[in-house]
Amino acid sequence: MKKGIVLIMLIISSIGYSQDWKTNFEEAKVAAAKENKNILLVFSGSDWCAPCIKLEKVVWKSEVFKQYSEKKLILLRADFPNKRANQLPKEIAEGNKKLSEKYNKEGNFPLVVLIDKSGKVIGMTGFKNVTAEEYVKLIESLNK
Repeated sequence: MKKGIVLIMLIISSIGYSQDWKTNFEEAKVAAAKENKNILLVFSGSDWCAPCIKLEKVVWKSEVFKQYSEKKLILLRADFPNKRANQLPKEIAEGNKKLSEKYNKEGNFPLVVLIDKSGKVIGMTGFKNVTAEEYVKLIESLNK
């Protein structure tokens, strides 16, 4: 019984701290317009790109980034996994390909693109081996 209660509490607490990463660009634009926020589009290879994985662990999952993004950004992930077990639904994969054709023509991973609510690029960056706090400052500097 105690294990069940602990498990339920862990699930509830993880939901409370999870971020709302969108996978559909049109939905992200609608949310950005509604909330008057910019979109942070992240191109990643979640199961093969070492810098992408490190960025996920160090920055995206950090409390600092979660608090910042909740107030300032609409999060959009364009993931390109390689392993068969991690393949995305066809609709999402096709949407990611279209995003890549527009915003990541060079095929860089990871690529972080700050976009305004209309879809115009404000700035771009990639992996930096810095703390979450420093990365948030980097994203903020793109906005200027």
